[in-house]
Amino acid sequence: MSTLNESLSQPRKALAAAFGGYMLDGFDFMIFTLALTLVMSAFHLSAGQAGLLATASLFVSAFGGLFAGTLSDYIGRVRTLAITILLYAIFTGLTGLAHSYTELFFYRMLEGLGFGGAWAAGAALVSESAPADRRGRWLGWMQSSWAVGWGIALIVFLIMSASQDPNRWRILFLIGALPALSVIFILRSVQEPEIWKQTMEMKRQLRKRPHINNDNRRALTLTFLQLWAPDLIGRTLLGLVLSTGALSGYYAIFTFLPTYLQKVRHLTAIGSGPYLAMVVIGSFIGYLTSGWLNDRLGRRKNFLIFSMGSALIILLYMFIIHANSVLITLSFPLGFFASGIFSGFGSYLAELFPSRVRGAAQGFVYNGGRAIASFGPAVIGYLSVQVGGLGHAIAIFGPISYLLCVIAVLILPETKGMNLKPME
Repeated sequence: MSTLNESLSQPRKALAAAFGGYMLDGFDFMIFTLALTLVMSAFHLSAGQAGLLATASLFVSAFGGLFAGTLSDYIGRVRTLAITILLYAIFTGLTGLAHSYTELFFYRMLEGLGFGGAWAAGAALVSESAPADRRGRWLGWMQSSWAVGWGIALIVFLIMSASQDPNRWRILFLIGALPALSVIFILRSVQEPEIWKQTMEMKRQLRKRPHINNDNRRALTLTFLQLWAPDLIGRTLLGLVLSTGALSGYYAIFTFLPTYLQKVRHLTAIGSGPYLAMVVIGSFIGYLTSGWLNDRLGRRKNFLIFSMGSALIILLYMFIIHANSVLITLSFPLGFFASGIFSGFGSYLAELFPSRVRGAAQGFVYNGGRAIASFGPAVIGYLSVQVGGLGHAIAIFGPISYLLCVIAVLILPETKGMNLKPME
């Protein structure tokens, strides 16, 4: 009986580990966006320089995601998740000790290694642990943890905003080092998915054979290189277009949202709190709703709904609505659509790629899109000078980004309800 209970609890422990890891990932990243105005003031930075700080972290996160995803194919999803949490926690804490723009840039780059890797390892872990008919919902729960981390970051930020200490932004980043403690639970309590264990065992058996055919030989090459084989390269490239669109649209709005509310809408840090809170609540509900719709409607329809919804809301929020009283209401659907779209990625990418390359695929496709999207904040920062302000720049860049999602989804296949197998 104890063995049965243990086997039943392991998938839920896997979900809890990924939920916690990604929640803390969101907390650390959102601490940066919330403190960005204070950091700009402390170091006398322009919008372009501030955008480059975000770009540095996001661009390097692509390599972190690729490295962590590939590593998880070899040492396991659980160990890799623990390593990524340590990385982003340590370098977020060190950001609070920076004394120059160069130091800030360096620490944000290294934080990106862990930031990008946490999603890749966590998504692979949950994808291979969840029941096939509930995979979308389980990944929705995991993705919703980002909003929880964002909410905690917002609460901490608002508490610290009551202080007049000019160095309060440093305390925010130092608090961001605390997630490192969660590694203890992950390593002690969570086991690797059975699919991963079986895949590793099948690879070991293949290596023992005296003669290996071309297909099996390819299955034993570096998992990242297998993504460019004829049977997978199309899905790799289209998945990259999909993630680039969704992440570009997301970073277009949320990197500069606190700054936009304070500098364009003339709200104080505390005054912008209700707007951001509505975004966080909308994001949380959007993540869960998207996960549920993934299992009900399918992966492709869900992406289309959330892509078009995101584009419309960005236009309304930035370009059309001028009254702050209306804007706070629109903050809910802004978070709902622009965040909810990401609940589809974990299950969709897991089903598009076989188990032998799943970690590398999820790490590269999702975070490769993040690398391309990482140039968005810098582009928007400089574009805002040319087109009449931050709001106009976001309103132009965001909808164009979501058009990429629509194009990719119309070409990719539907994978709803697929059973994952070792060594397909």
